[in-house]
Amino acid sequence: MSVQTLSLKEASCRICDDVASGKSFSVFTLNLDHVVKLRANPAFRAVYERAGIVLADGFPIVLAGRLQGRCLSRTTGADLIVPLCEEASRRGLPVFLLGSTSRSLAGAERHLTNLISNLDVAGTYAPDQGFAAHSEQADEAIEAIRKSGARICFIALGAPKQEIFADRCAREIEGVSFLCIGAGLDFLAGHQKRAPKVFQVTGLEWLWRMLLNPGRLARRYAECLAVLPSVLLDSLSRRSAQAGR
Repeated sequence: MSVQTLSLKEASCRICDDVASGKSFSVFTLNLDHVVKLRANPAFRAVYERAGIVLADGFPIVLAGRLQGRCLSRTTGADLIVPLCEEASRRGLPVFLLGSTSRSLAGAERHLTNLISNLDVAGTYAPDQGFAAHSEQADEAIEAIRKSGARICFIALGAPKQEIFADRCAREIEGVSFLCIGAGLDFLAGHQKRAPKVFQVTGLEWLWRMLLNPGRLARRYAECLAVLPSVLLDSLSRRSAQAGR
């Protein structure tokens, strides 16, 4: 798995270029929570290995890349939604919104179409709670995406469910990219409040989330902090190995 050094604009153009050429692929954004899950979940590791594009989500991943001498920038799934929709609109590529709730989908669609002229939202799909990537409802969602004619699908189900489902979709539907965006649709709809900019630019968005919901997130972020030293040490080891060649 290789994290790619693409800005928001570069990632948007790359995704649209690849879709226009007929490729089907998934787009993931790597963060420390994913690293924890990758170490424990073989299915999650397998879909990450097949991902078409992996971007850096979270300052620790950016720092790890820079320790290897790579010029990474932070690119979250939520940050990529608007620039990718703008590029899709310019190229006439329809988009599909999947995940969260019907209310959030309606709010996100309204926000995007008000913001971006000529954006074609070809369809939306709000799965039931407990949605699984390999289920009858997943079959139904895949058929809805296929019939819509969408070329870019935003999936907001949370990790690792969204990545596993995106991987399945990319292998079963031709000519569509599947971007995993976590809470991105809820942010657009205004149903979840994203961290203020100062938290985002200083790499402390995780702290904002934990302060808002400590009961649910404290353990997750404790696990993330626990793996951080090994991630950084591994990056330094890679840098040393490259320098010794």
